[in-house]
Amino acid sequence: MMTNILKKKVLIPVFAVAILVTGSSFKSDFFEIAKQIEIFTTLFKELNMNYVDETNPAELMDTAIKNMLDDLDPYTKFLNEQDVEAYKINNAGEYSGIGSTVRSYKDKLVIIEPYKNYPADKAGLKAGDEIIKIGDINVSDFDDNASELLKGANNTAVQVTYKRQGELKKTTITRAGVEVDAVPFYHMVGDNTGYIVLAKFNAKASSQTKAALIDLKGKGAKKVILDLRGNPGGLLSEAINVTNLFVEKGELIVTTKSKVKKFNREYKTKNKAIDTEIPLVVLVNGSSASASEIVSGSLQDLDRAVVMGARSFGKGLVQRPLRLTYGTQLKVTISRYFTPSGRCIQSLDYWNRDEDNKAVRNTTFNEFKTKNGRKVQDGGGVLPDIEVEAVKANPLTTALMNNNVIFDFATNYYYNNSVESIDEFKFSDTDFQNFKTFVSKSDFSFETKTEKVLKEAMTNREEVIFNDAIENDFKTLLLDIDKSKTVAMETHQKEIQSKLEDEIVKRYFYREGLFEYYLQNDDAILAATELLGNKPKYDEILK
Repeated sequence: MMTNILKKKVLIPVFAVAILVTGSSFKSDFFEIAKQIEIFTTLFKELNMNYVDETNPAELMDTAIKNMLDDLDPYTKFLNEQDVEAYKINNAGEYSGIGSTVRSYKDKLVIIEPYKNYPADKAGLKAGDEIIKIGDINVSDFDDNASELLKGANNTAVQVTYKRQGELKKTTITRAGVEVDAVPFYHMVGDNTGYIVLAKFNAKASSQTKAALIDLKGKGAKKVILDLRGNPGGLLSEAINVTNLFVEKGELIVTTKSKVKKFNREYKTKNKAIDTEIPLVVLVNGSSASASEIVSGSLQDLDRAVVMGARSFGKGLVQRPLRLTYGTQLKVTISRYFTPSGRCIQSLDYWNRDEDNKAVRNTTFNEFKTKNGRKVQDGGGVLPDIEVEAVKANPLTTALMNNNVIFDFATNYYYNNSVESIDEFKFSDTDFQNFKTFVSKSDFSFETKTEKVLKEAMTNREEVIFNDAIENDFKTLLLDIDKSKTVAMETHQKEIQSKLEDEIVKRYFYREGLFEYYLQNDDAILAATELLGNKPKYDEILK
């Protein structure tokens, strides 16, 4: 009896304290939010009323919002009305425009890839063309993203002035509807292996992958290669549905966990699979992200496929668009996702930054077990069961790509070489030497981590111990590192040459031609085909 009374005396106050603490925490957060909003509203009003020059309230607010969100993660974004439309188009896979990937600069728009038989292609535009005028408007005079001027309703025309190899030209583009296929290519590799490229997870992803799989099986495919390289992701629902094509109904594919209870969910397959037995290889690389990692990671965890290529990007965060006022939205990170084994493959920690305010990369990984008991890791993307050297990225190749050196060389190559057929194309050692010369004459600069540290040491030198001899040694070392970059291009020739071949083949034969070229020349596809031809080895990897 005394024990029960004691329990009541102890438990009731503890329970009361719990309510008090929880309630206080909620009130404290609410008060803090209200306080900060009031401060900002007052500041914004006073600034616009009293600043010495005229202000643009919309631009000021846009800058304020973007800077605030930059401190979180790169996926949490404010979408204005135009952004909302673009977001819908990206997910739907259909839009009206010129049918080309375009890169925007302050004074020009560069055509990156015109799609075959779409308006830009029909108007004669090629990759590398620099659009400097759209209608009567100079791109350099346009404050916003000038690529918006290329958009418009079907059958409307726009005249553009562009520069090609230093020569000014004009053409008229008649806009049309553009369909963005999730599966831009599928084909047989040999007599009994099907190859499917899944390029993005828009609303068409699972239906087009399903159609390709059924068609290939009808043509005699007894094994399948699913290529997710370069696929940046998209709709979570489509990732579940694509995985469902190969695993039975009711299988757990992904779990999402959030501080908001309603976002904590388990996603299981809901439909009848197309084929749960067909041997399957999934190809990934460093640009395979998000939904691509859900598909590859879950198929790996369920021992349903062998994953090949290079470690994927490592995006384990889920976003959802939340409606705001005046047709705007907030695309906000709401949860982390976990594959069937319990892994979160998020690679970058955006909540812990280094001295340059860059997200810290995970370096310690935890081990998990697949359905069959194989060891897999979290925290750094999906690590393939078999790595393919040529698919791996390295800092030098990435820098050459990001600085458009490979793109610019491909443009020059196209206008100086005639290639009649894919089978005829061969990138020779002489071509690679020409590329090295091209790099040396360009303004390309690539700073290694070692160089950065050495330069910082020379800037922040301690006079007591830093004499002329040491400074000369530092300078000599920097020169040696600079010279070694030329050697590094030879060391990484295979990876660099692969990127060069990709870009060059697209110039002559479009993206469809590139996939045709892959069937005969791509290291990852050749390795996957070889593995699928060796059933004992395939089974051994999974079991």
